Formats: sequence, C-alpha cells, structure tokens
Amino acid sequence: MLPVAKDAMKGVVLITNLARIYALTGEKDLALKQLDIVSKIPFGPSYGHLRLDSEWDSLRGDPRFEKIVASLAPKPANK
Repeated sequence: MLPVAKDAMKGVVLITNLARIYALTGEKDLALKQLDIVSKIPFGPSYGHLRLDSEWDSLRGDPRFEKIVASLAPKPANK
C-alpha cells in the first residue's frame, strides 16, 4: 500500500476505503477528515457517489459532509 504521493490512483482508493470504514463503524470525525483529504485529489469519490451511496448515510446532515459534497457538485456549463 503506497501513499497518494507515490501512487495517486491506488492511494486515493485506499483513503476512500478508509473513510468508508470509518463511516460504517461510526467514526464520523475520522471519516470526514479522510473524505476532506481525498475530495481534493483527482480520482477521488464523485459527487454522485457521495450523494447517493448508502454507505455514507451516517454522515448525511453533518455540515462538514455537506460541504465536501457541495465542493464536488458539477459546475454549470458556460454558454
């Protein structure tokens, strides 16, 4: 297991999985810390994944989670 600095794609998956485990085991603060990190890196979890996947249900309603999700929302196209 390599850190993101050494393997951007697998590292992101590992951080996302760690956040997932924390969320599923009730470690909300730790989950949000990892999600905050990984949401700023390419190949991190998508807006749709965080918005719709039930594995993140324990974080819904927390302003920190909603801020992370909002930061990943699609931007309107310029016309």
